[in-house]
Amino acid sequence: QVQLVESGGGLVQAGGSLRLSCAASGSIFSINNMGWYRQAPGKQRELVAAISRGGSTNYADSVKGRCTISRDNAKNTVLLQMNSLKPEDAAVYYCNAYVIAYGDYRSKDYWGQGTQVTVST
Repeated sequence: QVQLVESGGGLVQAGGSLRLSCAASGSIFSINNMGWYRQAPGKQRELVAAISRGGSTNYADSVKGRCTISRDNAKNTVLLQMNSLKPEDAAVYYCNAYVIAYGDYRSKDYWGQGTQVTVST
């Protein structure tokens, strides 16, 4: 079984910064892509940023220049540094990872439980 656990959400003033962390644990052989998604009330879940095992990154246009995604393959962790936060960044942020577990032959999609980010004006 594989688990993703996020941390680092909270309340921040507009213009401030937060760093989200996600740690994957369990029977992990390898992790391919990892990413962060967010979902605001009444809206669909959307990609914020993703990173391949090799370090290639992809960002939503709305966060380019303000967010940085990084990962530590040895620790099975992914970070999202968010700067210059805006009220529209407020959402529940979810960690996502494509994991190959021991005994499996293909990657499966796993999600964390979500962490709330609130941005005050």
